[in-house]
Amino acid sequence: MSRMSQTDPELTHRLTRRGMLGVAAGATATALLGAAAAPATAATATGTTAAGRGRPVLPPGRLGIQLYSLRDKVSTLGFAPVFAELEKYGYDEVEFAGYTQGSAGPITLAQLKRLARNHGLNPIGSHVGYYSNDPGAYTFAQNLTKVLDDAQALGLKHIGTASGPFRYGSTVDAWKRAAEEFNTYGAAAKARGMKFYQHNHSEEFSFATDDPKVRLYDVLLAETDPDLVFLEMDIFWAYSGQFRFSKRPDGSAAPFEPLDYVLKQPHRYPLFHVKDGVSDSANQYGYRMVDVGDGDIDYQRFISAVTRLRGQRFAHHWQAEHDNPTESFTFARRSSEHLHSLREKC
Repeated sequence: MSRMSQTDPELTHRLTRRGMLGVAAGATATALLGAAAAPATAATATGTTAAGRGRPVLPPGRLGIQLYSLRDKVSTLGFAPVFAELEKYGYDEVEFAGYTQGSAGPITLAQLKRLARNHGLNPIGSHVGYYSNDPGAYTFAQNLTKVLDDAQALGLKHIGTASGPFRYGSTVDAWKRAAEEFNTYGAAAKARGMKFYQHNHSEEFSFATDDPKVRLYDVLLAETDPDLVFLEMDIFWAYSGQFRFSKRPDGSAAPFEPLDYVLKQPHRYPLFHVKDGVSDSANQYGYRMVDVGDGDIDYQRFISAVTRLRGQRFAHHWQAEHDNPTESFTFARRSSEHLHSLREKC
């Protein structure tokens, strides 16, 4: 059964963001509770801060931002003022969720690429829809060549989707079928020197409807070729998935730790979404989304655990994100300050 017919508010969010800027894109919850580090400005990020002494947890040159978080500014001001602010806040990379800028007027991909580079920003990836019922839609399933042409024109090293593999339903075979399509997209991306990736929300960690002992995310990992299909773990949604799906439908325990997925196969996770949440058991997702540094997810622990793996310090890209920030520039600035302030524990 198509996911398009369901009314899950999280799904609605996923499908809504596929239209952003005119381009179709698409244990327990307290396991990572920890005190937020005191923020420091990006300019003082290399010094000692209230977060402690030692090497910065965040590798230099690896902080990005998902531009969906700044969609209001992009659509009204355009990319140029947004990129100027991100440069000032100490960002190194940007991940796209559309290539148009609303009332700011048309911009070509060549101009967009040059603009990013002029502000010291590396275009690292982009979110595009997985599939659509419209044969002309800008999605992997409907227009793979065009999607990859555009990514190549921007010089992207990663191109992916924020849509879950629910195209054919929530059974094991349905996810195997979707995984096979992901393998196809991955092979096409690899042929152009790019990596295809899938960005999770919490429902990827739910259980197959025809075999409630099987976690769907495990099917995706098992059935996709690790040389062709990569993952962008959205850390907030992964811990939301932990809150929602640490028990099987029959009530039996099925705890999991999102970080363990990464530590077991770090090469499969070139990108991460860094978004924060305040633990709230009354919320259906287990957390209330807040600016990075204002929540309970221990990013000192998470990022450090990944970057301290042998050969992995510079193998990953960390994209700050907030789905609906109160003020998007403030979110971008404060998130950079917090992440730059984190230090390894001595």
